[in-house]
Amino acid sequence: MKKTKIAIGVVIALGVIWTGGAWLTGKQLETHMNELVDNANARLNSVAPDSRLKVSYQNYQRGLFSSTAQLVVQASSQTEDNALLKPGQSVVFNEKIDHGPFPLAQLKKFNLLPGMASVHTELENTDAVKRLFELTNGKSIIQADTRIGYSGATNSDIGLLPVDYQNAQSGERYAWNGGTVNIDSDAQGDKVGFSSDIDSIAITTSKQQDGAPVLYTVGFTFNGLKLSGDTHLSPEGLRVGDQTIELKKMDATVNGKNAVTLEGLKGTSNFNGENKQVSGQIDYTLDSLKVQDQPLGQGKLSMKLSQFDAQALKTFSENYHNQMTSLLNQPGIGDDPLRYQEGVRQILAANLPLVLKGDPVVTIAPFSWKNDKGESTFNLALHFRDPATASGDAQDTAQVFDRVMKTLDGKLVINMPMATELMKHVAMTEGYKDDDANKLADQQVKGVAAMGQMFKLTTQQDDNIVSSLQYTGGQVTMNGEKMPLEQFLSRYMLGSDPAAPAENPAP
Repeated sequence: MKKTKIAIGVVIALGVIWTGGAWLTGKQLETHMNELVDNANARLNSVAPDSRLKVSYQNYQRGLFSSTAQLVVQASSQTEDNALLKPGQSVVFNEKIDHGPFPLAQLKKFNLLPGMASVHTELENTDAVKRLFELTNGKSIIQADTRIGYSGATNSDIGLLPVDYQNAQSGERYAWNGGTVNIDSDAQGDKVGFSSDIDSIAITTSKQQDGAPVLYTVGFTFNGLKLSGDTHLSPEGLRVGDQTIELKKMDATVNGKNAVTLEGLKGTSNFNGENKQVSGQIDYTLDSLKVQDQPLGQGKLSMKLSQFDAQALKTFSENYHNQMTSLLNQPGIGDDPLRYQEGVRQILAANLPLVLKGDPVVTIAPFSWKNDKGESTFNLALHFRDPATASGDAQDTAQVFDRVMKTLDGKLVINMPMATELMKHVAMTEGYKDDDANKLADQQVKGVAAMGQMFKLTTQQDDNIVSSLQYTGGQVTMNGEKMPLEQFLSRYMLGSDPAAPAENPAP
């Protein structure tokens, strides 16, 4: 009997502690709501400074074990049109907050770790998002559960409901069968991890002109799309870390007929920001590419980047973003492609020296493409020079080049059987039969080999067309032949070779 009384006492004591803790947590949340909203606005301004959006909250109602509130996203100006929200429009998230230290929503998931709160989020049906509710039969397309730790760190599990929008008149369609997104973040938003899994996305667009019947439709279907990452901010404020993308299959159609099919696309990137520099590696593989159901092969790309000055990269990113925004806001720029292209060229030219600070190195080793007949490869190593370190004025072309380039080393190897097989299938997409396509492809590849040798662009080694190029200190080596940069440019860029012997005049 005494043991029973003790057990009951323990349960009552735990209940009092839990109730008191839940009440205290709810009160803490209420007093910190303004701080949470300020942090959200600071992050929004940092990530998307031109969004012209602001976050606020309303209708906070605190209970003993749970509270409710509404998070409101609206245009920061009530007089200017916004690309996302018009003045007066708002996106509202309904929040149900289970208080810690052991939020009920987390206990239901058998998560026994103490936390400040667990928040369940759904969209409110407002004018800005009413179309989404029509597509989901009145349900919120987003169902999110977020765990908030006492440190301020968050873990969000976001579910996306299926959507299928179709326009019978135009043939347009936008659909997916739902998916999940998981986001982890520390209190400062410095360390962020994410993962997503979306099984299927279908997009069909159409082209019409002046109300005439549909000219053509283009469709894209993505299956097995997965994204993930584990990132953090470098001391300079650049986001670095690991990221991956996987895509099982992508189909593109034109007027309902197969145009392009990709299968087994995988990409990874890994970047770090150490010693005031940014370095990293990017790798992509593709298991299969088909055009009009003709197999064109598979490929891979490996690229390394190193010695990029971190602060200069951040400045470049900020300058490019601000200047491009200014360019896009110029009146009539959308109707003047030549002015737009010139503006982009000027922006890149003005900011390129920032990218070259630190003497960065870019290496491609390799970019390759192969099929059943063989494999072709391209390798390239570029060691740049910071133009700001140069002194005096450049006196010739070589000195101009040396201001931005230390060394260059590239090699292209085209396997002729592989290239012939590739070009055969390209010809078959154009309507050629198998035998005729094979003959045409053989002629094309042999013609490229002969022309390359005639113009001293390539050599032939066994069944390979080979071209190699090296540069250092004003000297170029092209396929083993050394020459000054000026001679290389005259021969291959200007069509003349000052070192070549003059032809004897006709008698």
